[in-house]
Amino acid sequence: MILRQPLITCLSPLVILMAGVSTGLANPDPPAESPTEHHSVPPIEVAAPHEALHAENPLEHPESQTVHPPAAGTEAPAVNHEPHPSAPATEHSVPESHAVDASSPESAKKKTAEGEASTIPEATQTSEQARREIIGLQNLGVSLTERSDWDAAEIAFRQILKSPRANGGDLANALLGLARVYRRQGSLTKAAAIYERYLKDYPSAVAVPDALLELGRTQRALGAHQLALARFYSVINSTLKLSSENSEHYQVLAKTAQFEIAETHFQDGNYAEANKFFSRLRLLDLAPADRARAHFKSADALFREKEFAAAVKTLTSYLEQWPQDENVPEARYLLSLSLRALDRKQEALDATLTLLRTAQTSGDPKRWTYWQRRTGNQLANDFFQSGDTHHALMIYQGLSALTPEPEWRLPVTYQIGLCYERMRLYDRAMTAYQSIIDTVTPSTPAGEVQPKSAESTAAPSTELSELVHMAKWRLGQIDWHEKTEHQLAAVFSSNGEPTTKPTAGTHTSAPNIDTNVSSQPTPTPVNEHSGNSPKTSARL
Repeated sequence: MILRQPLITCLSPLVILMAGVSTGLANPDPPAESPTEHHSVPPIEVAAPHEALHAENPLEHPESQTVHPPAAGTEAPAVNHEPHPSAPATEHSVPESHAVDASSPESAKKKTAEGEASTIPEATQTSEQARREIIGLQNLGVSLTERSDWDAAEIAFRQILKSPRANGGDLANALLGLARVYRRQGSLTKAAAIYERYLKDYPSAVAVPDALLELGRTQRALGAHQLALARFYSVINSTLKLSSENSEHYQVLAKTAQFEIAETHFQDGNYAEANKFFSRLRLLDLAPADRARAHFKSADALFREKEFAAAVKTLTSYLEQWPQDENVPEARYLLSLSLRALDRKQEALDATLTLLRTAQTSGDPKRWTYWQRRTGNQLANDFFQSGDTHHALMIYQGLSALTPEPEWRLPVTYQIGLCYERMRLYDRAMTAYQSIIDTVTPSTPAGEVQPKSAESTAAPSTELSELVHMAKWRLGQIDWHEKTEHQLAAVFSSNGEPTTKPTAGTHTSAPNIDTNVSSQPTPTPVNEHSGNSPKTSARL
């Protein structure tokens, strides 16, 4: 008994081990793995790298939550006890190398891979959709700005600024777009503040030179010329520090900044400095339109500086070199005034008549007509006031042929009548005055009924009504002067025979003025006096 018990004690572990082996053979399925033996699934990053500045709420996007393995102590996944479908129906298990166990590490990895494949595309799709929305809002804001829909454009850019999905580049572009909306809208103070914020928050952005240029223009429009000059010089300095990837664009910005510096001096009244900068720009490799503009602005600065001789020289060279430029009519206006200031009357007249007789070749038709009228009217009035009635009459006749509009032609016709009246060509003057009356208040022959139309029933404007009143008064003055001259001639005639009235054949040709009825002088106005009554040879 003493020897047998230690033997049994020594064999007990062996028996227990054999029992375990026997038990393992009887059960073909391996025991379920402990939950702690699963491989942990790495977390899935849903947010794209550019969205790192704005974390999303995981409660709103459940698919973006990190997938973790089950905690220790939880129930393990169910074990599949059925044999592989391709295996024969026997009571023995298939070899371990061919068995597919749902609870094996290989199966867990397969499920994890399937879960990642089903989760990552959905998260990527959400991120791409957010990017499309941001880009769409940016393009919409730019389009609305071009269409001058300021309120809608502001809303589009502010939605980007408030979006949690917008990255730094999106915010910078939206801020710059909002500043441009305010600037084009006319809210210059707001625009300047937004530009300042952009430059402070994004000092290294590639659009900094553009923002500096636009800020300088905004400050100049606000009257802060010195601040604007500082911004334009900053544009030139900033383009030298940036990379050479957009070198062509930066070169254009630098030249534009020089142009703006010259324009700022011009608007500030520093014409000598402006002429200096514009003269330098003429020597640069600029586009033809920019070189022509610099040439014209240089001449304009000389004219405003009252350097008339230099202005005439520069304007003449400009007109010869750039005959198709849009500033040609204004240049001829400045040339006429400069020649008149130098007392070169005939050359001033020739320059004015050339402008009036030259048909528009380029540019805006309204702009061309404006400078034709302004040049002719100013020079003609100047000649008339100085007593050079002949030259004034020539310009007025050219002005009357510019357009058939009554609002323009009739006042010019009145001035023509004044010229004829001063030259003592009373018949021509009366014809001019009567044509004004007949145009504004046409008469109806006896026995006929005037047709009622929109034009006939419409009341004339206040200016034309006043012009008719003045023309009637001038007719009365001419009639009074003629009667007075005949009476005085009859009294002081030596032989008692009255002097005959001059015939119309002794007068020069009248301007091309439409007239439909014969001129009938009106009665002499009572208690009225004219500021421009013509002189007579009568001696009372």
